Amino acid sequence: MPDPAPDTVQSRLASVLARVEAREAQSGRAPGSARLIAVSKTFGVDEIRPVIAAGQRRFGENRVQEAQAKWPLLREMADDIELHLIGPLQSNKAKEAVALFDAIHTIDRDKIAGALADEIAKQGRKPQLFVQVNTGLEPQKAGIAPREAAEFVERCRTVHGLAIGGLMCIPPAGEAAGPHFALLAKMAAEIGVSELSMGMSGDFETAIAFGATYVRVGGAIFGSRPPIAPAVAPDEPAAG
Repeated sequence: MPDPAPDTVQSRLASVLARVEAREAQSGRAPGSARLIAVSKTFGVDEIRPVIAAGQRRFGENRVQEAQAKWPLLREMADDIELHLIGPLQSNKAKEAVALFDAIHTIDRDKIAGALADEIAKQGRKPQLFVQVNTGLEPQKAGIAPREAAEFVERCRTVHGLAIGGLMCIPPAGEAAGPHFALLAKMAAEIGVSELSMGMSGDFETAIAFGATYVRVGGAIFGSRPPIAPAVAPDEPAAG
């Protein structure tokens, strides 16, 4: 796949940022209260560089292994890069995830919570942490069931000592996203967390209207994705 021309990527990024700002204003929200994560999964270093050069600093990746191959080099471009893990995490990758990522959006079981707690204590790093909620109760999708989320967040805090700061969801494909965003916002208020990671290229404006503090946008910035990244398993299509 040829690299997108830098001006094309820059114009796409500018368009997405303008849409974020417009929806913030329409929703009566403060400018900058909805933060953009540019989802760079499956894209290579040369395709990501122009987006960094255009001023974007917050990026999302699905796989620890893929991120390890790309981001040490890319971070040389700017010292304020913020890297978010938005794909499923295996407990045996907790060490690498804590070392590399500034935020982890996909905590959904005690085994992961415990592994992260151990590595956070060892490494002294404190990434921002989100619990993923499976709002559509889809059996093939990661995330904890809504009815179990409050108890799980409490266990993360009291048993594992994790500072859970937010919730994340990926609505089912083919369904209206609004009810899922509304549910996640309601749950966050009840649980007592302030961050909401929700909304992708096709629905991020709706997510902002429902209170998203992070939106995960990939295709609207980078264009069509390669089907499989080199030496990395296929990404889950719903992550960004």
